[in-house]
Amino acid sequence: MSAEPAAVVEAVRQLVGRVPDPELPMLTIADLGVLRAVSVDPDGHVEVTITPTYSGCPAMDAIRADVEAVLADRGYSDVTVRTALAPAWTTDWITEAGRRALAEHGIAPPGAAAARPAHRGPVPIRLGRPEPVRCPRCGSPDTREVSRFGSTACQALRACNACAEPFAHVKAL
Repeated sequence: MSAEPAAVVEAVRQLVGRVPDPELPMLTIADLGVLRAVSVDPDGHVEVTITPTYSGCPAMDAIRADVEAVLADRGYSDVTVRTALAPAWTTDWITEAGRRALAEHGIAPPGAAAARPAHRGPVPIRLGRPEPVRCPRCGSPDTREVSRFGSTACQALRACNACAEPFAHVKAL
């Protein structure tokens, strides 16, 4: 390799990070927080680690293929794409740019996820009134859930009582 190892890793990370999510194509896998790690060994072997938004996510096969294709187009032929289930993905990993992109496309971004204990065990639940979900079109917090599940398992379908527009909402996980 002619470049410094850190520079090569960063270049590969930038390249792979631009791969769009197949279910939310306004987001890259970096903005979604699915891209967890990139390494390049001295022989040029690239390893990319991705974490699904939930175990069994059908988009992972498409993401893996897209990562491999992008790298192959740039001359990286020795590539491994690993899936890491721990730590579990959380909506807190969505970048601010990703949250803005969701809102710009009419999808309400998630609020903060519930705190997870450091030890293994069940994911804590929040009791009481949930935080309001603001309409991405008019900004009103006066919205209601229409369906717990939207076009993907990580989304819910909501409607705004103020402007009467329906919208998707990425659920906080």
